[in-house]
Amino acid sequence: MITLVRNKLDVDTYLSLRASVKWKKLSRSQAQKALENSLFVVCAYDGKRPAGMGRIVGDGAVICYIQDLLVHPDYQGMGIGNRLLQELRNYVLSIREEGTEMMLDLMCAKDREMFYTKHGFIARPTKNLGPGMIQYLNDRHV
Repeated sequence: MITLVRNKLDVDTYLSLRASVKWKKLSRSQAQKALENSLFVVCAYDGKRPAGMGRIVGDGAVICYIQDLLVHPDYQGMGIGNRLLQELRNYVLSIREEGTEMMLDLMCAKDREMFYTKHGFIARPTKNLGPGMIQYLNDRHV
C-alpha cells in the first residue's frame, strides 16, 4: 500500500529518487538547501521504500512551481504520479488567498507533457503566452 508523507523527506532519499530517474546529480549541500527552501514536500512510500516525490517552491502568494515530481521506475504506471500531483495541487489551493488567483507552474521532463495536460496544465507557447525558458548558471558563467 502506498502512503504519502508530508514534509519529512531526507537528503539521502531525495538524492536516491533523483538518481533512480537519471536526473542531474546534485551536491548534498544543494539537495539539503533545496529541501529546506521548499514550501511543501511530499514523498510516496511503499512500506519503507520510497516510490516517488514532489516539491512545491515559490513565493506562496502569487506563484508556486511544481519541482522534482518523479516516480521511481519500479513504481511508474501505478497512479503514484497522479496522487503526488494532486497532493501538490491541494497544498497550493490550501495556501491561496480567497478571492485571488495563484499560478501553479512547472517545467516538465521531455515527453511528459501528456501527463500534465491531462491534469489541466497548458503547454506553452500559446497565442497569449510565450515559451517557457531556462538558463543554466555554472562555473563557466562566472
